Amino acid sequence: MADASPPSPSGTLRRIALVVAAATALSKLAGLVRQQAIAAAFGVGAAYDAFNYAYVLPGFLLILLGGINGPFHSAMVSVMARQERAQSARLLAAINTLVGGGLLGATLLLVLLADPLITLVGPGLDGSLHDLAVLQLRLMAPMALFAGLIGLGFGALNAADEYWLPSISPLLSSLAVLLGLGFLWLQAGPAIGSPAWALAGGAVLALSTLAGAILQWLIQLPALAKQGLGQLKLSFDWKQPGVADVLKVMGPATLASGMLQINVYTDLFFASGIIGAAAGLGYAGLLVQTPLGILSNMLLVPLLPVYARLTAPEQKPELIQRIRQGLMLSNASMLPLGALMIALAGPIVALIYERGAFNASAAQLVVGILMAYGVGMAAYLARDVLVRVFYALGDGNTPFRISMAGIGLNALGDWFLVGCPIPAGQLLPQFNFGAPGLVLATVGVNVISCLALLIALQRRLGGLPLTEWAKDSALLAFAALVGGLGAWGLAVTIDWPPQLLGLLLQTSICGLGGAALYGLIAGGLGVPEARQLGRQLREKLPI
Repeated sequence: MADASPPSPSGTLRRIALVVAAATALSKLAGLVRQQAIAAAFGVGAAYDAFNYAYVLPGFLLILLGGINGPFHSAMVSVMARQERAQSARLLAAINTLVGGGLLGATLLLVLLADPLITLVGPGLDGSLHDLAVLQLRLMAPMALFAGLIGLGFGALNAADEYWLPSISPLLSSLAVLLGLGFLWLQAGPAIGSPAWALAGGAVLALSTLAGAILQWLIQLPALAKQGLGQLKLSFDWKQPGVADVLKVMGPATLASGMLQINVYTDLFFASGIIGAAAGLGYAGLLVQTPLGILSNMLLVPLLPVYARLTAPEQKPELIQRIRQGLMLSNASMLPLGALMIALAGPIVALIYERGAFNASAAQLVVGILMAYGVGMAAYLARDVLVRVFYALGDGNTPFRISMAGIGLNALGDWFLVGCPIPAGQLLPQFNFGAPGLVLATVGVNVISCLALLIALQRRLGGLPLTEWAKDSALLAFAALVGGLGAWGLAVTIDWPPQLLGLLLQTSICGLGGAALYGLIAGGLGVPEARQLGRQLREKLPI
């Protein structure tokens, strides 16, 4: 690999995005099937409600540290994209040793401190739910170690232009959970979601989730060896070139991700006073993360190495253009998706989840949460784009400081929009928006974070055309609003057939109709990225 590669041509970016999109779509489809199986088995009952509290820390480590575009992945890509292959192999071995030792200690702490951690995040849980969550957390604690190794390895593979395997690997986690549920069904049958089977169900969920993480680590080993990066040995050469550069990005980036996880803890703290809220957040979150994860990987995986290679002063104009490309393609895709989520939340939830133990009452809870998520989908992805620009510039401190400020804002938003589960929290005025209020508070924090990141980036680069970007974003938002209203109008005015067929027709026809209306309006308003996105979708290219 050359020391300094030129920016990838647009054809290469589209090829990478297509590979990533296909692999991520398969992984997300498997994740959706997994979630449907969990919903049918447990609904919003004890096993899955407790699991959402126990999964907070292991899930944070697996998704953010071990996931594509997480801090470990981003740090490795940012540095290794500019290195020779042999140098990268030595670097990976040294970072694996350093990070593995730290995460092994984190694993032990999760086992020892499981009880107070669950008390901290869920003070309103009853005794049986608390005990079940503690057991699940201890069973999933080894995910701390494997998450870091997964993120480092997949970052190394992306830097070596290997994109399929990192994007498809989450499918293994879903398959492991499905196999675990299948085993449990053979033992319990229709009683799988009953209170009598809550302990066994919770344990199987935790163990199969751990097995999925182990499989994700194992599958990367042959690919790393093929690329000349598979050095499974301890290396304490932490003074070699690149180690300091990786840690410079990884440290603040991990802390910033940790701040985001504190926000999750905050949300669950306030959710612990609402029956089924944690499970509802999990079900709605999966529906949002499916398209968000696909589009995020399509945009960020090919663009992050490009950002990292455009850091020289003379390359600033092209870097700014690439930043706009990332932001506007994010808005052009996520704004209409958010509008459609709001317009069609009812039929979407009923189609995906409403069967077995997941009844109409559970669907009503998830619908409200999904609509709240839809309001902020564009802000979620835009924030990720901007954070990765700072990582590519070798600056993890700015996102970290902004994340720190967001913690207080999120807690304040939860307090006012939901209410506090402990008596002392009733001293201040508050509104009872229920579980959707938790999401709305997070949406507000993400919007403020995007504005703060843009202002900081403008200062860093000596100016950005923010007025032009805001104007085009507003035009896209208007088109998305009209498209969403069109989809909602079709959904409520047509007498759709009953049961599954009607739901399928309603979501597909109304969704396509709303998307087509959005495309016509957005293209007519003259936003270049909207026209580009529409043209290339027609050519079956993702970006």
